[in-house]
Amino acid sequence: MYKSLPFVFLMMAGAGAVSAASVYDFSVKSIDQTPTTLGEYKGKVLLVVNTASLCGYTPQYAGLEALYRKYKDQGLVIVGFPANNFAKQEPGTNAEIKTF
Repeated sequence: MYKSLPFVFLMMAGAGAVSAASVYDFSVKSIDQTPTTLGEYKGKVLLVVNTASLCGYTPQYAGLEALYRKYKDQGLVIVGFPANNFAKQEPGTNAEIKTF
């Protein structure tokens, strides 16, 4: 649907208490399950978005894409965290979510 949207899809690693000095210290896994930290994006402007392909707000992807295209050369990165814990609105596999 929004195949050109340049989201960097990441998933939070683990649940529970989080201890970090800054956003860049958060340990996450990519949608391909590669461990990383948000430190990879240090020096960029991060827009962190909770995503769900079946959510009523999914049409906002078009606006996010326009925002990215406008500001990507100034360092904007949109980091999407897919979540299925809100009314089961992201039921797919990681591969399906990435394709969407």
